[in-house]
Amino acid sequence: MNKGMLINHLFSLFDDDDPLLKPFFLHGFSGLLHLVFLFLVLLSWVCNKFRRDSDHGKKQGFVRNIASLPYHKHALFCSLVLVLVNFVTCISIKFYWYTNGWSELIIIVLFDSVSKALSWLAISVYLYTQVQELSDVKCPLVLRVWWCVFFSVSCYCLVIDYVYYNISQPLPLQYVISDVLNIVIGLFLCFVGFSRYIEPTENDIFQEPLLSADISRVPDGEECEKSRMGETVTPYASANIFSILTFSWIGSLVALGYKKPLDIEDVPQLAPIDRVKVAFPLLRDELGYQGGDNSSLTTLKLVKALFYSMWRDILLTAFLAMINTVASYVGPYLIDSFVQYLNGRQNLKEGYVLVSAFVISKIIECLSRRHWFFKVEQIANRGKAALVALIYHKGLTLSCQSKQDHTSGEIINIMTVDAERIGVFGWYMHDLWLAILQVGLALMILYKNLGQASIASLVTIIIVMLLNLPLGRLQENYQTKLMESKDYRMKATSEILKNMRILKLQGWEMRFLSKILDLRNIEAGWLKKFVYTNAVVTFVFWGTPTFVAVVTFSTCMLLGIPLESGKVLSALATFRILQEPIYNLPDTISVMIQTKVSLDRIASFLCLEDLLTDVIKMFERGSSDIAVEIVNGNFSWDVCSLNPTLKDINFRVSPGMRVAVCGMVGSGKSSLLSCILGEVPKISGVIKMSGTKAYVAQTPWIQSGTIMENILFGKEMDRVWYEKVLEACCLKPDLEILSFGDQTVIGERGINLSGGQKQRIQIARALYRDADIYLFDDPFSAVDAHTGSKLFKECLLGILGSKTVIYVTHQVEFLPAADLILVMKDGRITQSGKYDDILDLGSDFIELVGAHKTALATLDSLDTEPVSKSSILAENSSIGSLQASEQTLDVQSGEPPDEIVASVRQLVKEEEREKGRVGFLVYWKYITTAYGGALIPVILLSQVFFQGLQIGSNYWMAWATPVSRTVADPVEVSTLIMVYVELAIGSAFCILGRSLSLATAGFKTATLLFYNMHACIFRAPMSFFDSTPSGRILNRASTDQSTVDLDLPNQVGTFAFSVIQLLGIIAVMSQVAWQVFLIFVPVIAICIWLQQYYLPSARELARLVGVHQAPVIQHFAETISGSTTIRSFDQVYRFRETNMMLIDERSRPKFHSFGVKEWLTVRLDFLSSLTFAFLLVFLISVPNGTIDPSIAGLAVTYGLNLNQIQAWVIWSLCNLENKIISVERMFQYTSIASEPPLVLESNRPPHNWPLCGEVDICNLQVRYAPHMPLVLRGLTCTFEGGKKTGLVGRTGSGKSTLIQTIFRIVEPAAGKILIDGIDISWLGLHDLRSRLSIIPQDPTMFEGTLRSNLDPLGDHTDEQIWEVLNKCQLGDEASKKEGKLDSLVSENGENWSVGQRQLVCLGRVLLKKNKVLVLDEATASVDTATDNMIQQTLREHFTDSTVLTIAHRITSVLDSDMVLLLNNGLLEEYDPPTKLLMNKTSAFAKLVAEYSVRSSSSFGVASGS
Repeated sequence: MNKGMLINHLFSLFDDDDPLLKPFFLHGFSGLLHLVFLFLVLLSWVCNKFRRDSDHGKKQGFVRNIASLPYHKHALFCSLVLVLVNFVTCISIKFYWYTNGWSELIIIVLFDSVSKALSWLAISVYLYTQVQELSDVKCPLVLRVWWCVFFSVSCYCLVIDYVYYNISQPLPLQYVISDVLNIVIGLFLCFVGFSRYIEPTENDIFQEPLLSADISRVPDGEECEKSRMGETVTPYASANIFSILTFSWIGSLVALGYKKPLDIEDVPQLAPIDRVKVAFPLLRDELGYQGGDNSSLTTLKLVKALFYSMWRDILLTAFLAMINTVASYVGPYLIDSFVQYLNGRQNLKEGYVLVSAFVISKIIECLSRRHWFFKVEQIANRGKAALVALIYHKGLTLSCQSKQDHTSGEIINIMTVDAERIGVFGWYMHDLWLAILQVGLALMILYKNLGQASIASLVTIIIVMLLNLPLGRLQENYQTKLMESKDYRMKATSEILKNMRILKLQGWEMRFLSKILDLRNIEAGWLKKFVYTNAVVTFVFWGTPTFVAVVTFSTCMLLGIPLESGKVLSALATFRILQEPIYNLPDTISVMIQTKVSLDRIASFLCLEDLLTDVIKMFERGSSDIAVEIVNGNFSWDVCSLNPTLKDINFRVSPGMRVAVCGMVGSGKSSLLSCILGEVPKISGVIKMSGTKAYVAQTPWIQSGTIMENILFGKEMDRVWYEKVLEACCLKPDLEILSFGDQTVIGERGINLSGGQKQRIQIARALYRDADIYLFDDPFSAVDAHTGSKLFKECLLGILGSKTVIYVTHQVEFLPAADLILVMKDGRITQSGKYDDILDLGSDFIELVGAHKTALATLDSLDTEPVSKSSILAENSSIGSLQASEQTLDVQSGEPPDEIVASVRQLVKEEEREKGRVGFLVYWKYITTAYGGALIPVILLSQVFFQGLQIGSNYWMAWATPVSRTVADPVEVSTLIMVYVELAIGSAFCILGRSLSLATAGFKTATLLFYNMHACIFRAPMSFFDSTPSGRILNRASTDQSTVDLDLPNQVGTFAFSVIQLLGIIAVMSQVAWQVFLIFVPVIAICIWLQQYYLPSARELARLVGVHQAPVIQHFAETISGSTTIRSFDQVYRFRETNMMLIDERSRPKFHSFGVKEWLTVRLDFLSSLTFAFLLVFLISVPNGTIDPSIAGLAVTYGLNLNQIQAWVIWSLCNLENKIISVERMFQYTSIASEPPLVLESNRPPHNWPLCGEVDICNLQVRYAPHMPLVLRGLTCTFEGGKKTGLVGRTGSGKSTLIQTIFRIVEPAAGKILIDGIDISWLGLHDLRSRLSIIPQDPTMFEGTLRSNLDPLGDHTDEQIWEVLNKCQLGDEASKKEGKLDSLVSENGENWSVGQRQLVCLGRVLLKKNKVLVLDEATASVDTATDNMIQQTLREHFTDSTVLTIAHRITSVLDSDMVLLLNNGLLEEYDPPTKLLMNKTSAFAKLVAEYSVRSSSSFGVASGS
């Protein structure tokens, strides 16, 4: 029947009057188009000619060479090929005309070929002569438009030629070649037209760097909407509609990333609307958040503020989502019509209309989806940036009580994890109402096809959705617990990283690692419950579409509704689309729960109490006769406490006065300065202040950055004043020997500076401020006697001679210089007045002065001749020069001399970032971490079986149902449903196995990666922590670990599953029409090429996002710890601006990462749509009866998902590589060089070692890195067992280096150290460090209890602990506290004074009572009386121990048995102190004499002169 009838039918079509289907019209229209284009090219050439003539000489700098445009040579070659092909076609037509005669069609074809040849010749000439003179980085618009038109016309020509000639006569070979060649070249030229510039040329503006190298110097508030000094704004800000639609605006960045690894300088700035400086004020205004009392802020209010600050974009995404949803249902709606058309074709035009409807709806679906996703990412990025800025703003204003309740680790977690969750929610914010829309559209289609059975579908869907309620509540509970446990872990991790040095010195690092692992185990318990609940939810919902189909078809059987293959396929396609909202529903609920938890946490944080800004009555400079005044002041750190911290405070300070504050440890001196700053909550009283202020904290706060940046602290450089400040603070000698000078980068918390250097930089920062009022909290304790004396003279008595200065000090010798002395005891001012006036008025001051005199009496008791003051002063100049030659930055950053300057490196390095492709080894190590990868085959086979059973069940339904009612049923309806149910049950069990196996593998892998990374970090040498800001480690422990915990297993699974799904679709389509491979193979090849072209840019952008996350965290952590200093310097605004700049630095690569992802996906979508269109055209073109309409409909059903699955494979692969970077970053920290073993079983010391405590040092040479010079240069000496040895020497002489070498924090380059005859280099580190004791310079307490701080290992009884507390004068203080030994210690011991913390450190060594004790400036933070008490305690309880003492107070070492004086890493003197003092020329005698002169002199006299 068939072929003849079909030919006659198609002949009749072409005999119709419809001109669109006639080759005559087609070739005439094509020729006419080419002529019009030729005219436009000539017109454009003439216009450009006139323009060049008028602008001659003005734009010569913009002339570019022939390689300026992307693929320029390729486009020129293609144009010449088309000229040649059309020229050959013209000759062949003339020959045909000559031999066979002419016809109207032949003339029109000849006209078309001539027009094409002339047009493409003009294009070739245009490309060769004109384009190289254009300054645009894209092809001219006229070319881009024409190439798109040419491609479209070529496709149409191929279809018409194929159909026309296939009916009337065989299709000539030259037509096939010409049409196919036109399509291929047209497709390539379209790609060229929307690609961007790649190769830079000498005169190109893109030769300039995209960003200034020094981004941090951009002035606050300055916008960069146009190029400035090499900075460019993202092309997205000025892209045209077509560029935005196709994401061509990002093409230049993709091209650049393909040629070289991208750096941050290559990434353009954000558009103004996406910058946090715009987004944050919008959110703040909508929230009504202005600081102060925010107790009324609720989660709902925060949600509303987030919505209203971005409502336009949110509504736009809603519109795009709706368009996408409607377009996605066009295919299922038309499938039944398509099957019926294939079953009984009547009109070819109807087939083309169906094909057009399929293809157009698919293109609309693809475009709307891509822009929906991109906009969502843009909104999420903007919202997260605004939230982080809001959290940072809040962190700067938190009250002391709020900071105690929420530690820095918790706040960092809120900023990283919770704000990130809000960003992730953007993907899911429309899912609930979209699910309703999708269900509604699905019911319409089902009702059209299946009638009343659609009601059963609705009921089933509602039942499934109601199952979410208990599952949702369960997940919410697990998510809340998971986040809480993560908070605790991050808080502990942050504190441990800050104090890693003391942990290693004490040998406690593994004990604290076990604490972290215990916290992780709690977190892992909730994580395990969460992922397995998710696995069950996944099982339920992956089985739901099949379950709905089973219920629906069973209802049709019961109601007697006939099932036809077209209607069944339409229903199956509908159920398949419903899979997305149903699959996503558990994720949506989970994310909504996580988002609610995160919003609650953020809202509760924003509701915390702020510092009150009206505590202090401020007056303008010079408007009052008072500088500082407190009247009837009562203050308390804990407002709920019945015992205020400060009571009945009354004093008045006039402008220009010097006020000294003194008292015993814990008397309230630091709290007094804090209440002047407004940091301590005021219970009652009045505080008045006039003028600006500057503050120097007792515990130095140093920012990461250069020394100069720390001193300037936001002020403009005044070189003369700057040099004067450096001189006064004794910093010039330090800077002169540094190759980087004041540009030396300081590590986090000043880790590479000594305590004295940090204090001097702090003082320099305050002096450079040139404020009216200065508050000094005992800054001279951390420096040696000479430096402290000079600082006091040059700073307080010199530069600040006319300023108001309030200084806390433990050095009694500095008190006579004060105009007013305040004596503190138990939080009260017990005495006030001048030195001489109060000396005889009370016991408190006499006690302090008496302790000082007792210490000085030690000097007098020694049998030495007095050294005249004049001789000491005469020595000062030589001492100063000696100091200049000796001083260096602390040993960790000791810099080499000039002769090896080439090898100098900054201590703090840029964060390590892998470049290039993520190695296969990373993937392999990840998937084989858990159980050696044994679960991977189980997961893959489960998915393969699931996919096979799904295809089998759909194939069964298509084959076993009739095409129409006129055809008999192939099988019984009951058999049909029974087989379908069996296949559905099998697929459900496959999903269950897959989900549980994936959850198990992912959980185990995350657990092992966590343990391996933390084990390596805790075993890393101290040099790693010195050069690595804690923000980098915390970023891996928080953000990257969260990715590995929750995201990466699903991402790996998604990629594998989508590949299997794609193979299934290809199998179904190829079974119906193997010819689809003719288009599918090249399309896949292009997809792979595009993916390879895209991947380098996406990979580097993802790495840049990770690298630029750490500075935000680090800056935030620094800000929280230094908030008091920042507020006292009125630098809050500058720090907020810096924070916003860092946020934008992180957002830049993230935004462009979204862009390149969508750039790829939109191209993949178009290519898959091309494959789908080819399949449809082929199906309507083959003769009737060649292909079973039911099976053809099944192929179309699967083809509807082709673009989505094909794009999903590539996208998930790219996304997987982006996510796997978190694993790569964690692996970086599992390969850190480790310290020597903690225990060597073959070299374990005796249990009572060291028995005598004798320390022999033999030719000890120490350097801190191979490229650095020796710090200790051949030191040889012996510390006899049971003797007390004082280590003295000026800053940088090597004292601290020697101590660190004894503890093996630093390994010697040569030489050895023996303790009781055992070489310590042969011992395990734990065996060594646990047998030694140290009281460090920086007293450290950890969050927990008093008991856990004294005895972290739990080795001692309560009685022993109380005995020790009484010995170190803390027994009374501990007994006053409510919890006694279990009284809480806040983070970093902030609720204990620095002096009390030092006494706790004394308590630790008293508990351990080892034979070797090291005191490293152990009494720097306590008053003289407490110092004497500590020395007396040590004398009593360490009589038979070897004690090594480093001290700035000479009196602390005068009663030593021996004194070792180091000079520039060499032993200069080593004798008993009495012998050294007898030699007036000895360096030690000069130090003692200098201290004696300083201590007995009256600075008050100096000040008065």
